[in-house]
Amino acid sequence: MKLSHAFVGLLWVSVARATIVNDILEAIKNAVSCTSCHALLVPLKTLAALGDGPFDNTIIAICKATKLVDADVCEGIIKTQGPIIAHDLRSINPLGQTATKLCDALLGLCQAPTVNKYTVSFPKPPPTNPRKFITSGKTPFQVVHFSDIHIDRQYTTGSETNCTKPICCRNYADQKGPIAVAAAPMGEYKCDTPAGLAQNLLRSISAENRFSIFTGDVIEDESHLLLQVTSANHPMNPQFYYSRSDDSESAPTNDFPRTTTTKNATDMQWVYDTQSAGWTPLVGATAASQVAHYSGSYSIVAPGTNLRIISINTVYWYKVNFWLYDSDAFQADPNGILAFTIQELQAAEDAGQRAWIIAHMPPGRYDAMHDQSNYFDQIVQRYRNTIAGQFYGHSHQDEFMISYSDYKKQTAANAVSIGWIAPSITPRGGNPAFKVYDVDPDTYEIMDAKVYSSDLMNPTHNVQPTWGLYYSARSTYGSLLGGIPATQPLSPAFWHNVTKLFETNDAAFQMYQTFRTRGVSPIICDAKCKAVTICDMRAMRAENGCTVPAPGKYFRRGSEDIDADAPLHVDDCEGVNIGHLLSAVTNGFVRFLPPFQQRD
Repeated sequence: MKLSHAFVGLLWVSVARATIVNDILEAIKNAVSCTSCHALLVPLKTLAALGDGPFDNTIIAICKATKLVDADVCEGIIKTQGPIIAHDLRSINPLGQTATKLCDALLGLCQAPTVNKYTVSFPKPPPTNPRKFITSGKTPFQVVHFSDIHIDRQYTTGSETNCTKPICCRNYADQKGPIAVAAAPMGEYKCDTPAGLAQNLLRSISAENRFSIFTGDVIEDESHLLLQVTSANHPMNPQFYYSRSDDSESAPTNDFPRTTTTKNATDMQWVYDTQSAGWTPLVGATAASQVAHYSGSYSIVAPGTNLRIISINTVYWYKVNFWLYDSDAFQADPNGILAFTIQELQAAEDAGQRAWIIAHMPPGRYDAMHDQSNYFDQIVQRYRNTIAGQFYGHSHQDEFMISYSDYKKQTAANAVSIGWIAPSITPRGGNPAFKVYDVDPDTYEIMDAKVYSSDLMNPTHNVQPTWGLYYSARSTYGSLLGGIPATQPLSPAFWHNVTKLFETNDAAFQMYQTFRTRGVSPIICDAKCKAVTICDMRAMRAENGCTVPAPGKYFRRGSEDIDADAPLHVDDCEGVNIGHLLSAVTNGFVRFLPPFQQRD
């Protein structure tokens, strides 16, 4: 009997796939270094060549066999992100630089390669006599900064807080047994934000503040909730500036194709168009048009001020945006975010304005692309007289980062810019918190940063959350430095001196660690951890940071306390992605694999 070409093709794919799977499993067992990660990408690339379906189904089968996460989690993550990884693998050399970066992002088995040399060009040289911004001692005005609200529309009071899913406090159909720890109505430390808590926060923000800045991380439909609640509660104070550089507003999460990506990419322009339309009442037609045309970035002069707010989309510099690995051709400025930043900073300089840069991801984080972080730092150096502050979120922690004119000689005199990183509103990992800045009306520098939080353990929290002052940076750190003159801002030099204080005053450093985690589960640091933490504070340029990916970012190979039935938990606001699954499989969970059986 003559076999059809289609049947022969399917038979060949099945046989080839079985052989490739064995190669992949063998490569997984040996994936302990950067070199072996490249070796793993070779059979994965061969599998990807068979198509998205075979690639996804094979990785799903491996994921399910490990019992690392529930079966539905394996399918949900891999079906959304698997096609992107498959497309990447088909498009690149598995032994090239892009592959090294992919190994860094996916498995933590490679360190970021050396920064590609690139000199950023500017429309004008620095002015010979830059304008000086001098305070007249006027009363500061207030600005609210909050971030990472993570509203969970599926949050269900009474549901399980210790679940086996990446996000708990939801009703899941496969929930087994009685509820062990029931979710409270106004939030849990292991869960994202119930809508009621978010609404309470926005209603609690005083209308006396000049404006608010929100540095991202909220799913798309929730941005309109923020707009509605803010407008309803601040009818006389509509200024609300939103950083569009979220890493959770796309589907799949974090993944935004570059403008150069033409094959198999989901067009994300609808996200920017929706954002542009929704936020026109807040930022005006001109800035809203920029949102649509500059991949979510925009610029606006805050009414009644000489301050230009520049919101940039740093998701195109984010390691876990897997569309960034679909070409071996080097791109210095994906989607023109750097060019837009220069354009707006030059406009501010020409107009004699100060500027604030707001974005979601701090460019000095370990999950920022080193190339773009370096190029952004060149921009900061060029316009350091114009930039009065930088404001970020993403880490969920209350932190700061310093930019230096000379990273080989980090001194107070060389500290040129400060990045303010807001704690998160989501209770996941700590009490929900936000910052209120006292801003000098002449220089637009920060005179004080006060953190307000709501304690989940307070007996009244689940009846009516109360937002109280947690601490004042000026009072706390200024006093430890022997006082600070009334007209002196919390400048980059001030924060450098704080890091020097931490080196010699361990009690002050441990207090910072408690503040950093919003009063819950403070990070206990030994001498090595402390040195890394201080190094990271001094590294607004990512290549100078000391936190580096390590094999088994989430699970350590050889660790004897790995629990095959434990849920997969991750930090920050990435959510669980395909990289976490592969990292866990290659770093310890492979021993839980039963003999692999082919699945279609």
